[in-house]
Amino acid sequence: MTDDTSNSATDPRPAFVLVRPQMGENIGAAARSMLNFELEHMRVTAPRDGWPNERAVALASGAGRILDHARICDTTQEAVADCTFVFATTARDRDLTKPVYTPEAAMIDARKRGASGQKVAVLFGPERTGLENDDIALANAIVSVPTNPAFASLNLAQCVLLMGYEWRRTAAMPVPMEMEMADTQWASHAEMEALIAHYEERLEEARFFWPEGKAAAMKVTLRNLWSRMPLTRADVQVFHGMMRQMVRWKERG
Repeated sequence: MTDDTSNSATDPRPAFVLVRPQMGENIGAAARSMLNFELEHMRVTAPRDGWPNERAVALASGAGRILDHARICDTTQEAVADCTFVFATTARDRDLTKPVYTPEAAMIDARKRGASGQKVAVLFGPERTGLENDDIALANAIVSVPTNPAFASLNLAQCVLLMGYEWRRTAAMPVPMEMEMADTQWASHAEMEALIAHYEERLEEARFFWPEGKAAAMKVTLRNLWSRMPLTRADVQVFHGMMRQMVRWKERG
């Protein structure tokens, strides 16, 4: 199957997203690690060796149902489109301004968000390079493991195991804070993407992205700014309306 059918709107558990994994063995080991800690929502973007993968099945060793229901996506953006908050696991300085959580704090926050009806995802990068800036720019926050600075890289399945362990530990912890929602819901990444596209289009028309050689970096910076803003659906509509009104005002002038 190619759809994470068990990830219902009422299930508070986060989705673990393996971004461009290179080895089927690591996908299988990640599935086993997830099931160890009662996590069942796996999403896989552009696996290097295709899908389904026999080596992944062999290494899953009893956790085959995680692979059977894994959602296979072409891009990271597609994998998190329905999510309202995304963590990116990375050990490197990516020159992007974002809040940085420990694994424990991230999973406490993920459980709180899940309990309030939000959909949370955790991104894990490919084995050789880790997550790229374009992936991290989609995330709302970073998770950094306090490893040996001289040897910080974790194996993909090890990182999944660590995050799964911290998720399981939070089950006995009280939720320290809850957000009271006033007749609205948190905006999904798909809704945020539509807002970002709206602003990019209008800013292109206004020649904001100049000089041309810096345009791509400026767009990543702008996307990163949006990702740090926890917006509700009502907030998103306000931003759309603001931009539409500014365009109308300019056209009237």
